[in-house]
Amino acid sequence: MNPHTQPAQRAVSIYATGEHPCAYLPERRARTLFVDPREPLNAGAYSSLVDQGFRRSGEYVYRPGCPSCSSCQSLRIPVAEFAPSRRHRRCLKLNSRLRIHVLPPTFREEHFALYQRYITHRHAGSQMADPSPRQYLDFLTASWAQTVFYEFREDDRLLAVSVVDELTYGLSAVYTFYEPELPKRGLGTLSILWLINETRQLGLPYLYLGYWIAECEQMSYKSGFRPHEVFVDGQWRRVEQEASYCG
Repeated sequence: MNPHTQPAQRAVSIYATGEHPCAYLPERRARTLFVDPREPLNAGAYSSLVDQGFRRSGEYVYRPGCPSCSSCQSLRIPVAEFAPSRRHRRCLKLNSRLRIHVLPPTFREEHFALYQRYITHRHAGSQMADPSPRQYLDFLTASWAQTVFYEFREDDRLLAVSVVDELTYGLSAVYTFYEPELPKRGLGTLSILWLINETRQLGLPYLYLGYWIAECEQMSYKSGFRPHEVFVDGQWRRVEQEASYCG
């Protein structure tokens, strides 16, 4: 058997929300497909769903299902073929002193304090603002997921944490938060570059980066990792160069 072939998974029930304002493109209306939260998922079932364009927020597994828009597309990197750009190499050199530690998905005060600073800087006034410790863990972890926390340190200082799910086909970057006072360090980019290498080291083919929207400036960094693949019309399509995927 191919080591990356997933075992057959039973069918799960998928529902759709009503239309609601799009969180990324304010002038548009959105609809979300989601897995019945009563479904008893496991890491294998979730791996299969991720390979069909789904993602999770806590234990909530969802995918955009907008009837008149296909701008939100899942993006993954075939790590064996990835080649860092000049900008990526500069980022790696700038952060060469960082050390990465792998930790289980449990609450740590130091992590939570960094998360609070990051959310205050990036998402002030949003639903994510002023999180409690319970909300923090409920967002980043799921009882059925195989999740790890990668922490990035320079000497003793915590600079970033990348929350990642281990899948059958690769790694899925759930969320990364980092020191907002150091924008020139490119810590978000660094975490992806490190995860690409970690995925290779684990002998897995793909790093999943969640959703990408061409019109959303906050997501523009994702398309800079090439080659990559986007999930369009029920299949993964390879992209070698910059392109527009708007539907």
